[in-house]
Amino acid sequence: QVQLVESGGGLVQAGGSLRLSCAASGRTFSSKPMGWFRQAPGKERIFVATISWNGGRTYYSDSVKGRFTISRDNAKNTVYLQMNSLKPEDTAVYYCAADPTTSFYSTLPSTYRYWGQGTQVTVSS
Repeated sequence: QVQLVESGGGLVQAGGSLRLSCAASGRTFSSKPMGWFRQAPGKERIFVATISWNGGRTYYSDSVKGRFTISRDNAKNTVYLQMNSLKPEDTAVYYCAADPTTSFYSTLPSTYRYWGQGTQVTVSS
């Protein structure tokens, strides 16, 4: 059974930092792109960042570019999201996703085959 388990969410003040982790089990994703999405209350799930299979390429939404960094450790079957200079508008449930059916640059949630259950990030002003 394939599982993606996120951790590292929590409550932080504006300007602070958090590091999210997503550990995969049940299969290896070392040859697949992985990504992060987020969903605020009452809103659609939107793209945050994606990383190529070997970490050589990354792609970010404009809203997080320069503040968030996606990385991965294939030996640990884990992907990370370092979030700095957090803003209240970053408040959302953050989801890990793996293995898009289209390409590394896919920003559409519907194209990702595997999902985690999400971790809550709350940024207070």
